[in-house]
Amino acid sequence: MELKNKITQTLTLTGIALFTSLLTSYSYAIEVSDKAHKLAQENIIVDTHIDVPYRLNDKWEDVTKATQGGDFDYTRAKKGGLNAPFMSIYIPATLDNSPQSTALADKLIDYMEAIVGRAPNKFAIAKSVDDVKQQFKKGLISLPLGMENGSPIQGDLANLKHFYDRGIRYITLAHSQSNHISDSSYDLRRQWKGLSPFGKDLIKEMNNLGIMVDISHVSDAAFYQAIKLTKTPVIASHSSLRQFTPGFERNMDNKMIKALGKNGGVIQINFGSTFVTKRANAWSKKRSAEQKAVEEKFGKDSEQYKNFRKSFAEKNPLPFASLDSVLDHIDHVVKLIGIDHVGIGSDYDGVGDSLPTDLKDVSTYPNLIQGLLNRGYSDQDIIKILNGNLLRVWQINEDYAAKH
Repeated sequence: MELKNKITQTLTLTGIALFTSLLTSYSYAIEVSDKAHKLAQENIIVDTHIDVPYRLNDKWEDVTKATQGGDFDYTRAKKGGLNAPFMSIYIPATLDNSPQSTALADKLIDYMEAIVGRAPNKFAIAKSVDDVKQQFKKGLISLPLGMENGSPIQGDLANLKHFYDRGIRYITLAHSQSNHISDSSYDLRRQWKGLSPFGKDLIKEMNNLGIMVDISHVSDAAFYQAIKLTKTPVIASHSSLRQFTPGFERNMDNKMIKALGKNGGVIQINFGSTFVTKRANAWSKKRSAEQKAVEEKFGKDSEQYKNFRKSFAEKNPLPFASLDSVLDHIDHVVKLIGIDHVGIGSDYDGVGDSLPTDLKDVSTYPNLIQGLLNRGYSDQDIIKILNGNLLRVWQINEDYAAKH
């Protein structure tokens, strides 16, 4: 009745345009069964990309307790069943080719160790598949680490070993700009036409150490070169599908997904609305273009530039994706290459307020599970999506390193 009244009032007062906006923003809560909650609580849930470290670098919050901000804290993680979130050691591309990138990576890892130090009864750093499994049995939330942007390696394989020793278990080769390792999907400059000579050597050494190669963010050419060079399965730690966002190179197209399947790898689906639907992606491109125009006209220090995003969002509300939109991406991967190659890479704390309805923070994994149940996925298949596929790839990387 409440929704009906809102619709009637909207139509009467403001017409069809605002009615469409209301439908877009209205959150239709999914009804979650006891079975979905049980699957969430009784199984490991691996999410390969959560940006807590950089969030805490901007503004420290004690995530060992409930927090007002962000998408992650201990209370919400326990509610959602999340127990193996890869903490993203994110390094902005603006720090590429500077010692600050390496220093920041160490600082963000320090933050994660500080969280464990604050609450060793709640969290533990995880450096192996076995760590995750043993910590799950103890009721702890594992904190494996992934590095988003290989900039801190600085062209020195000794740095790679340093970060391996500190717990890094995947590296996203580049971020928003071409770096000394790889070209980026976001950067029109393709200085290496894929991977740099050092990048090719780096992949070999990552294999030897047991660090998973993450091809999210890289250019298509870099992806194919990485697939050809690697001796182990790769991951896309937080990517979605170009099928639903045509022209958005940051996502993977069908040919790439099939190559990933042949490699034995796994794509971890990004939840961000702009990664998931064509409409939200178009909104993001429009915002970027208008923001660039404001920057060129008024400069980055201007009030117009500083207030641009807030003003744009007020005039152009983001058309949020839905839980069904995310499920469509999972379905598509399964149809193309099978159930063994898809998982979760939400990008919580990394995509701002663009998260879909029913997937707004780490308490909502049961919603995703219920959606999978509603689409006919078996318990066994859901468990593969929650943890089995990623842990398989991680274990293969560990096993290869043990022999080399």
